Amino acid sequence: MIRFVATVAAVLALAGMLVVIVYLAQRRLLFPAPPGPHPRLSGDVELVRLEMPFGVVESLLLLPVEASPRPVPLLLFAHGNGELADYWVDEFGPPRASGWAVLLLEYPGYGRSAGRPSEDAVRAVASAAYEWARRDPRIDGRHIVAYGRSLGGAVAAGLAADRNLPGLILESAFTSVRPFAAQFYMPAFLVRDPFDTLEALSRYRGRLLVLHGSDDDIVPIAHGRTLAASVPGSSFCELACGHNDCPRSWDRIEPFLRQLVVP
Repeated sequence: MIRFVATVAAVLALAGMLVVIVYLAQRRLLFPAPPGPHPRLSGDVELVRLEMPFGVVESLLLLPVEASPRPVPLLLFAHGNGELADYWVDEFGPPRASGWAVLLLEYPGYGRSAGRPSEDAVRAVASAAYEWARRDPRIDGRHIVAYGRSLGGAVAAGLAADRNLPGLILESAFTSVRPFAAQFYMPAFLVRDPFDTLEALSRYRGRLLVLHGSDDDIVPIAHGRTLAASVPGSSFCELACGHNDCPRSWDRIEPFLRQLVVP
């Protein structure tokens, strides 16, 4: 009996240790910030320094190709968890040529930015970026559209719901982190940063465009279909790609953006 109790106690202790390790290590897995050196920024990139309680987070502003005498609409872009805002500087030529500005959101602890990433910290930075854009006289605050890729989709969806944005674009986005944790038998209550995109969409009342690769083996396309189905009137586009090799679908995105801009 004593040996049995000791065995059970040892198993429970080991299980407890594993739970603690998983709980503490999960942010390193969720936020694998790329190491430096970072790409050299071109001259038309404007650094936006967002003052946060934990330090300065740098985001990147790209103005339209041609200067406008009037405030311009803005795409606020949130990237994936293994990327930097710097990587996306050259990806937004078409909307910039059409008169849109682009704000590339950076995450705490990524690139040149201070802090440590967590769901709360990333969402706080997204909110600060939105408030900065609203105050900038070059930006038309009525026409700010959130665009998120992969983990950035959850960030964009939360911002769109919280700020009642007119438009939201989700690319290769997941419903929540919890289903991925469940694949490793990790209880949902241990997920520190659930990034619940579905919950955000339940509060969202604007227009939604969902783009997802049919061959995505990281975030299966079922996630994208579920997200689109959760918002009445949304548009869903299946792409012939995986997760990290999808080209930007400007032929779908630009018509969506044009529908949102009201003179």
